[in-house]
Order: sequence, then C-alpha cells, then structure tokens
Amino acid sequence: MGMNIGSGSGGDVEPMMEMNMTPMIDVMLVLIIMFITTLPVANHAVNLNMPNNTPTAPPPEPPEVIKIDVDFDGTISWNGEVVNRSQMEDRFVAAAAKNPQPEIHLQPNRLVPYKAVAGVMASAQSRGITKLGMIGNEQFLKN
Repeated sequence: MGMNIGSGSGGDVEPMMEMNMTPMIDVMLVLIIMFITTLPVANHAVNLNMPNNTPTAPPPEPPEVIKIDVDFDGTISWNGEVVNRSQMEDRFVAAAAKNPQPEIHLQPNRLVPYKAVAGVMASAQSRGITKLGMIGNEQFLKN
C-alpha cells in the first residue's frame, strides 16, 4: 500500500512511483459480488391462462346472407332472381321480421345511376333492415 522508496543508504536512488492495484481490484470484486447477489432469481416459467374444462356454448351459426344486385339499367336481383320494387319491399319486410336478421349485401353495377341504388337502400331502411352492406366497391376505384 505504499511506495518503495529504496534503501536507507542515502544513495541517489529515485523513488518508485507505481500505483498499487490491489485495493482497486478488491473494491471491484466486492462490487461484482454485491451486484450478483442482488440480481433477482431468474424464473423460467411462463404463466398461461388456460381455459377451464367447462363446456362452452357452440359458436353461433353464421347469419343468412341475401345478395341484392342492381344492374346497369336498374334491374334488381334478389339472390339471382329478378324482382320488381314491390316484391323487393315485401321481402325486406319478411327479412326484417326474422330473428336473427339476415345480412343484406348490396352490389350495384358500375354504370347504374345512384338514384336506383339509393332507392334500394331507402326501401331497406324504411322496412326495418339494420344489416345492410355494400360489396364490390373495388370496381369503383380509379385505374
């Protein structure tokens, strides 16, 4: 912990000025041991929430899907069958009364006037249809 100053012979010897590394190494070892002992113990378990063995209800059946096509001249098709406006409205009333209500998929032609499509949507809404969706919209994207 000191310096080697040399012998007491009074000669012209320079003192040896080297740093003693032992105390610094001791401190580093103590710090490493403290760090290792304070680390939390590694837990190699994975907690999973597993389902109970109780039987669950089967998934609900997919709803009935009704496809309505509106052709370029305003012709309305109900699941491929051509219908007039009064027949369509009667079928809307029957579909609205079902439980669960069927999904109505409306697919207009690209060339059909908006008035014809809006008429079908207004008839569906006024007859109590709540599940109405537009399909085939990718045909309206500009190329």
